[in-house]
Amino acid sequence: MIRISQRSITLDKTQRHRKMSVFRTKLFEGCVAIVTGGATGIGRAITYELLTLGCKVVISSRNGARLKATVEEFSNVGTITSTVCNIRKENDVRNLISTTIARHGRLDFIVNNGGGQFLSPAADISLKGWNAVTETNLTGTFLVCREAFNQWFDKNGGVIVNIIADMWRGFPMMSHTGAARHAVFNLTQSLAIEWADKGVRINSVAPGLILSPTAAANYERNIFDEVKGNLPAKRAGLPEEISSAVCFLLSPGAAYISGATLRVDGGSSLYTTMFWNVPDHKSLKAYNWIPPAKL
Repeated sequence: MIRISQRSITLDKTQRHRKMSVFRTKLFEGCVAIVTGGATGIGRAITYELLTLGCKVVISSRNGARLKATVEEFSNVGTITSTVCNIRKENDVRNLISTTIARHGRLDFIVNNGGGQFLSPAADISLKGWNAVTETNLTGTFLVCREAFNQWFDKNGGVIVNIIADMWRGFPMMSHTGAARHAVFNLTQSLAIEWADKGVRINSVAPGLILSPTAAANYERNIFDEVKGNLPAKRAGLPEEISSAVCFLLSPGAAYISGATLRVDGGSSLYTTMFWNVPDHKSLKAYNWIPPAKL
């Protein structure tokens, strides 16, 4: 099991619950969002920031206990509820959308963050494992988009942000999620055009290496320390740096952005040491401001 100190991931209780969003207070007041996978990792950070900005948030995942714990922890921050949902199951997704609309009377935002993968050479991935990853990351995203559109966005408009990955140069050891996430990249572009006349904007965020307790638990060794020297920023990103990007794409400030993908990776997707080697650095202004953890 990977060993990372709790301090390296979170700050003390006072700091963890300080509202640190760069966006104006009540930016999303009166809005309703669904965040799949909203109880852990990147989804948890997105949920928290949306709540601090006045948005009502419905989180979903297959794990009811995690949902309950997150709802209880964030109940004093804003209006948060949960629905157990396996995004690979069509009826679960239909229920997620319909119960949200019934509960809140509207639906403004979808953040397709739910997903999963595991490390494996392609030759060792079973069909069951391949299907599990591609159905969760690709089919699940499609189902949530489709049901949100058919049940609400078709008549009322809305905004969707899909979380994908840094898979631009292939994804060795995770070919299943690389294939699925690249397909979501293309799906985002297709839906941005098909649904433009309905007032729907849809974009993607592609995180690089992001350090969170959830991500750390997925790996048997400390890959974050192993690879950070190979990153242009010389550090992993934080979930809060993804949530800020998501909130921007949901906001009126992104009203003319649709079908785009925002890479939040410190330049990692562009970097190769074949022709250029970024030296170690710790104090350059472009990288030394790291937002305090919100959680």
